[in-house]
Amino acid sequence: MPDVPSQHRAGIALVVAAAIAWSTAPFFTRLLSIDSWSILFWRGLFGGSFIALFVMLAQGRHGARSLIRLGTGGVLVACLSTLAMLAFIPALQMTSTANVAIVIAAQPFTTAALGWLWLREAPSPATMLASLVAFGGIAITVSGAVTAADYRAIGLAIFMMLAFAAMTVAIRRHKDTPMVAAAAVSNVLGAAVSIPFAHNLFEVSSRQVGTLAMFGLFQVALGLTFFSLGVRLLPSGRASLIATLETPLMPFWVWLAFAEVPSGRALGGGALVMMAVIADILGNDRKPRASSRSASTDNTASQD
Repeated sequence: MPDVPSQHRAGIALVVAAAIAWSTAPFFTRLLSIDSWSILFWRGLFGGSFIALFVMLAQGRHGARSLIRLGTGGVLVACLSTLAMLAFIPALQMTSTANVAIVIAAQPFTTAALGWLWLREAPSPATMLASLVAFGGIAITVSGAVTAADYRAIGLAIFMMLAFAAMTVAIRRHKDTPMVAAAAVSNVLGAAVSIPFAHNLFEVSSRQVGTLAMFGLFQVALGLTFFSLGVRLLPSGRASLIATLETPLMPFWVWLAFAEVPSGRALGGGALVMMAVIADILGNDRKPRASSRSASTDNTASQD
């Protein structure tokens, strides 16, 4: 019988690692001076290649076959992941980061709702409360009014948030499909779709190519791989909540590399998000242990 508490803790660690990897996006983007679609192409190409290489090294011929034979669940996850990636950068181009971040902050609620509708995973009251606190923290961190010019970008951000939430639930629904392989395919698809829109596709220096390769490895390959593995071991809503750790970590890397001091709101909101996630992790971590103790007591009683 699998060790449920151990799996639970492993899932938390993997999703936290994914959030840390994803949070490096502003750092790598700041190092590049090419258009967003060119970044999407090279990042997707390198990210997909690194994930595919990892799959083949870890699983051999079976891994190579899994890249081709994704199955229905794998294709669904790959398509949803591609849509989320493609919507994110254009949304940021058309409006402020604050407007996009406010929409993304609603992702745990959306994921939990989809998980309940699709998988009948009822989120715990503690997770829902922590989601509200995390949303409040992100709302404090970001700012910016929505105007008529922002509508298109906000629509893209909502689309991206829905796609990623659906991807999270789909990974939980299709646990037996090769999800890491699906992550590789999604990046290659994203790169292919970006080609017609890219302006600086082949006007990149060797330094930029190196930066893009690191972008694909750390932010994309490791992030999606960790998340694809971790979300299998956690309820969808909770995995999405833990992933919001990405938001307060983003300004940290920029401050560390470029000496940009976050605003007081960013610090306060980030601290609130951190506290909400840590409280949810600690609060829910007691439940698997309690269940294990209860099961052990029942087994002892039955033996007597």
